[in-house]
Amino acid sequence: MMPIVLIWLTILIFKVVMALYVLRTNPPSLEGGDFRQVAVLQPILSGDPALESVLEANLYGLEGASFLWLIDENDEQAQSVTGHLKQRYPHMDIAIHRFPQPPEGVNPKLFKLEQGRKLTDKATFLVLDDDAILPAASLRTMTGALRENTLVTALPWYQPQLNFPSRLLAQFVNDNAALTYLPLLPFAQPLSINGMCYLLDAALLERVGGFTPILRYLTDDLALATLLTRQGARLKQSTAPVCVQTSIPDSQRYLRQMHRWFLFATLLMREKTPAINAAITLLQGVPTLLLWAILWLGISGGTAQLTMLIAVLLIHYLALRRVQHAISPHIPGRPLLSLISALLQPLHLAHALVNRTIYWRSRRYRIHSNDRFTSI
Repeated sequence: MMPIVLIWLTILIFKVVMALYVLRTNPPSLEGGDFRQVAVLQPILSGDPALESVLEANLYGLEGASFLWLIDENDEQAQSVTGHLKQRYPHMDIAIHRFPQPPEGVNPKLFKLEQGRKLTDKATFLVLDDDAILPAASLRTMTGALRENTLVTALPWYQPQLNFPSRLLAQFVNDNAALTYLPLLPFAQPLSINGMCYLLDAALLERVGGFTPILRYLTDDLALATLLTRQGARLKQSTAPVCVQTSIPDSQRYLRQMHRWFLFATLLMREKTPAINAAITLLQGVPTLLLWAILWLGISGGTAQLTMLIAVLLIHYLALRRVQHAISPHIPGRPLLSLISALLQPLHLAHALVNRTIYWRSRRYRIHSNDRFTSI
């Protein structure tokens, strides 16, 4: 059991130390920011009870920015929510734009973003999901990190709801976001971007043809990252936290969300080199398998093995808590959920490998590849 524990501990310490180094050497910006040249592009799809409160929180936090709310023509609930907020905040720069359903095989989020970006003359675009809340300090950090020919993305953490599925989903994100998104080597670029929240100059997006070249890609974040890097742009993963609030009403919705994320991860790995995939497997996949082995040996062994298991679980919890505190003091610590979330990851991956149909709120897609999917 000792060799397994040592391998697991080495990987964990490496990931945690490097993540903490990045977080501590890139503190949030405390200087004031002028958001008047920032256009917040938000593709909106109803179905989440927290939609109105999340949109309203961004109006409070990002005062001075202009908001472009991009909704579907047939989404009556989204029209009602956005229209109500625009009436409540007449002093805010809010524009609501309605679009028809995209053609078959076109990413609905990118379809709206491509049309929405042409409806503003602002110099900088902030693409923000409709379940994400970005504080002003985080936007200041992102604008401070923005350089010519660069895309800057935020670091997500989840605000859990009261029920068990929501807490389990939040635990997965809060345990893994920094260790997954932050480059673990100083010279490395991110493998992809966090599509929930990113910032880039309108001129850069125009130079690469906007979102048009990637309209038929399902994983919009990976497709945009690939497009930009091939055009010589640089990806910058900032330490600016963005809070995500998604309501997960039951275990079925939890399984659908995790299935979608893990299927997207398999699409990412298809595009990477064998060396990069080996590194991903070592840093992200192997530790969970080792944790399963340690758990089994600790429970089935004697007192020494059980003591070692308890020590491993304690180290696992404390190490992750250090990283979480460095992201946000509001992230709660739940050691049991953290363990359950880690142990479930191989099962989620297996599910994604055998089932290529995903649910995306009210939509259902059959995935053939990143650039070929069909509505069901």
